[in-house]
Amino acid sequence: MSLEASMIVIDNSEWMRNGDYTPTRLVAQNEAVNLIFSSKTQANRENTVGLMTMAGKSPEVLVTLTSDVGKILSALHGVKISNKADFMTGIQIAQLALKHRQNRNQRQRIVVFVGSPVEADERTLVRLAKKMKKNNVAVDIVNFGEEAENTAKLDAFINNVNNGDNSHLVTIPPGPHILSDMLISSPIISGEEGAPSGFGGGGDGFDFGVDPNLDPELALALRISLEEEKARQEAEAAKQGGGDKKGESSQAGASGESMAIDSKEPAKSQQHEDEDAELQAALAMSMDTQGSGVPDEDVNMEDLSEQEQLQRALEMSMNNDDSAEANNEMLSAVLSSLPGVDANDARIQKALEELQDKKDKEGKKDGDK
Repeated sequence: MSLEASMIVIDNSEWMRNGDYTPTRLVAQNEAVNLIFSSKTQANRENTVGLMTMAGKSPEVLVTLTSDVGKILSALHGVKISNKADFMTGIQIAQLALKHRQNRNQRQRIVVFVGSPVEADERTLVRLAKKMKKNNVAVDIVNFGEEAENTAKLDAFINNVNNGDNSHLVTIPPGPHILSDMLISSPIISGEEGAPSGFGGGGDGFDFGVDPNLDPELALALRISLEEEKARQEAEAAKQGGGDKKGESSQAGASGESMAIDSKEPAKSQQHEDEDAELQAALAMSMDTQGSGVPDEDVNMEDLSEQEQLQRALEMSMNNDDSAEANNEMLSAVLSSLPGVDANDARIQKALEELQDKKDKEGKKDGDK
């Protein structure tokens, strides 16, 4: 878009209280003003925009030509509804404000919001339009609210001020739509080139379609909103992942318990095998010492180890000349005194029986000789 200086003239008459535009005519108009300002400044960084009202005691300039959106928004916040709008005087004051632009290379443009009846007759409007055309001032009009009454007059005004299709009339009837949304595709936003200035092609390559140099607050708000949404999605993903890990850990714990139970059973069997090995070793030692004889001196059994006590008892049972019954009673008494040894254990009883049978056979052999 070409280099421009634009004055936005808003309607703050009593008709702006109506709610036929969402949420009211005044609020819908303010949103549209913000849209037009962003469109103009993003189209060219050297463009400037001013703001004024045309109702109240008399039309008033609120903000002179500027590129600071903060001044425009602050002025819009302070607009009060009052009396009737003066279309003729508002256009003339806007033209005087444009004459004071600092850059003379900027083209002059007036954007007027008309939301109340235009009291001037068509002939007066045509005369004003020709004056604007003579001074090379383009005029865009947003006709809403009282479009049925104003369309004919405003159409005659635009036909006389238009110079090379540089002026436009946009009529927006009431409805569920948003006023600013309807303006996006209008020639007021599209400009003379026919492409939306600052709103096409992804916002001239800027993130979210907003130039952070022109509107840093909006760009920052959009960026923060995007980061918060990403953080929320990551938190949900992490929460779901944690639940899966918890299920896996519970399964691992259950398998660990089963392994622990299985490991206890081999330990018990290993213990029985060790006891059997010790018993077999003791019996073998007793058999090896049958012919060597046992000393007659007294031996303190408490000084011997468990294995030595068991071996001593077996040797005594095999080498004693007393009756088999006495030997068995003594051996049972000795085995009962040993810690951890059960004299009634089937394995011990079996070993004693085998020793007794062997001793009986040897006794028979000696008698035959």
